[in-house]
Amino acid sequence: MENQIKTIGVLTSGGDAPGMNAAIRAVVRTAISKGIKVKGIMRGYAGLLSEEIVDMDSKSVSDIIQRGGTVLLTARCEEFTTPEGQAKGAEICKKHGIDGLVVIGGDGSFKGAQKLAHLGINTIGVPGTIDLDIACSDYTIGFDTAVNTAMEAIDKIRDTSTSHERCSVIEVMGRRAGYIALWCGIANGAEDILLPERYDGDEDKLIAHIKETKAKGKKHHIVINAEGIGQSQRLAERIEKETGMETRATILGHMQRGGNPSCKDRVYASIMGAYAVDLLCEGKSCRVVAHANGEFVDYEIDEALAMKKDIDDYQYDVSKHLGR
Repeated sequence: MENQIKTIGVLTSGGDAPGMNAAIRAVVRTAISKGIKVKGIMRGYAGLLSEEIVDMDSKSVSDIIQRGGTVLLTARCEEFTTPEGQAKGAEICKKHGIDGLVVIGGDGSFKGAQKLAHLGINTIGVPGTIDLDIACSDYTIGFDTAVNTAMEAIDKIRDTSTSHERCSVIEVMGRRAGYIALWCGIANGAEDILLPERYDGDEDKLIAHIKETKAKGKKHHIVINAEGIGQSQRLAERIEKETGMETRATILGHMQRGGNPSCKDRVYASIMGAYAVDLLCEGKSCRVVAHANGEFVDYEIDEALAMKKDIDDYQYDVSKHLGR
C-alpha cells in the first residue's frame, strides 16, 4: 500500500496554533522515512490556489519544533469555499503530483479537506486550533499552550487586582467555544466565568454576585469573559457604576496564539502528524486524526463534522461552586 503514495502535501489553514510546526515536522520526516516525497503548501488553501508549493526535506523542518506559529504560514480563502475553487485546488494537487494531503487546522479546514477528498485527493485532517472545539477529539493542537499562556497572564492581573482591591474583567479567546475561559476560570480561581455555551446575558445576576462577595469582605473580583460574549470594556464600566468597585477590562487577544508550544502540544502534534502519514500509506482518505479516550484514533471527516461538542456540565458546576 505504501508504494501507492509517492508525494504528500502538507498545509496549515485557519488560525495558527502552537504545535503546528511540530505536526509539520512529523509529517515531513515520517513521509521521508517511508521513501515518500513531501511538498509544503504555503498560506493554506489560498497558497494552494496560487500554487505556492515548495519541496521539503528533513532539513526544511530542522529547529522548528520549539517555535510557535506555522512555518508554512496560514490564511483564510473565500475562493476555496466555492465549488470552482475546490475543483481548481484538486487539479493543482494533481498537477504537482500530490496524491496525499495532510491538512492541519479546524472545522473550516476540514470542510475543505472533505471537498478535496470527494474530488479524488487522498486527504487527512489533523486538529490544530487553540479553541479545543473539534467535537471528535478530546485534544486539539495548541490548546494546552494557549490556556497556559492565558493562565499566566491572568495570574499577573490578579496580583495587581488584589493590590488595588478592584474587579478585573479579563477577556480570553473563544468565539464559539468557552474551553479556554472555563479552564482559566478554574485554574485562576475566578469568581465568575462567562461562556458562550452557558451565559444567559443576565448582567444583573453577575453584578449581584459581585456585590454579594464584596459584602462578605472580599476585596477583589475576577471575571473571565470569553471572546464570543465580548463587550468587556462596557461590562467593566457598568460593574464599576453599579458596585462602586474600581473595575478594569483586559483583553488578552492574540498573545494566546503565540509562544513556544508546551511539551504536550509538541508530543501530541508529533504523533498526530505521523499518524496522518500512516493513514495515507494505508490507502485511507477523508479522515480526521483525533485523541479520544486516551488513544490516538481517526474518524471519517463527514462523521467528525456532524459531531457536536458542549461544555461538560460537571466541570461548569464545579467552576461555579469554587467561585463562591
